Amino acid sequence: MIIEKPGFVTDRILFLGRKESCVYLLKGAEEFALLGGGLAYIIPDIIKQLKSFNIEEKKIKRIIILHSHFDHCGIVSYFKRRWPWVSITASARAKELLDKPEVMESISSLNQKILTELGLEQQDKDIGIEFDRINIDDVVKEGDILSCDDLSMNVMEVPGHSSCSIAIFVPQEKAMFASDAGGIPIGDRIFTAANSNFDKYQESLQKMARHEIEIYLTEHFWARTGSDGRHFLQKSMDAAMETRSILEASYAKTKDIKKSTKEITDTVMEWVPEGFMPKEIITMVIGQMIRFVAGLK
Repeated sequence: MIIEKPGFVTDRILFLGRKESCVYLLKGAEEFALLGGGLAYIIPDIIKQLKSFNIEEKKIKRIIILHSHFDHCGIVSYFKRRWPWVSITASARAKELLDKPEVMESISSLNQKILTELGLEQQDKDIGIEFDRINIDDVVKEGDILSCDDLSMNVMEVPGHSSCSIAIFVPQEKAMFASDAGGIPIGDRIFTAANSNFDKYQESLQKMARHEIEIYLTEHFWARTGSDGRHFLQKSMDAAMETRSILEASYAKTKDIKKSTKEITDTVMEWVPEGFMPKEIITMVIGQMIRFVAGLK
């Protein structure tokens, strides 16, 4: 089943945000964790949803950033100010990146750009969206186990989409929170986003797929349970193999990064839905993947 609207995925997992930018609340017995950092414009949605679902905000003790891209860090500064007691958690590489002023400037400018494009400047002013430096309080690595009261959050390093990607597996729920490290679902397809390192991306998919998964939580386009949850990573592995073949064939034909990037981007733009991500971002991702398969890492 694909859960298309914010709400409870299970009794312990609450989907928040919007379809294109999803974050999740994991409910321990008396302690909660927020997984994912979303885009800034979903902040009012999250505030309303927490109230609607009777969530005691003081029980939220941790925000976990699964990777440091702009569309996965946009809400963090705001909610750290709202919940000063929370521990911001991420990988060592994410901390290294988020400590760089130019990275925070990029996160801020891209989130502000989307707010402007959506005509939400007044919303920005009304709730006071500001992009402070994101200080990582808790650095995690492969094999760490975090507690969410009576629930365990097993940390995996899953580079490939980004160098800083982690995934969280909650064994009690058989739930995998993988962000974009597991691919981005678009309708019946999965967009392969191996823009950091294609080899590591495929290795990370295989690594995550070794777990017994019943619930798969993406940060773009919904949550999945049952058969859709169990088989998502296999579909993503198949999509990655197909995408790699297409990239390699295009570059073998053109011997030109720019030509292959344009050729494949134009094809992808024919099937991605409007609002998925800006064409310039898709172009950048495809260009990075082609450079990798061309041996220009």
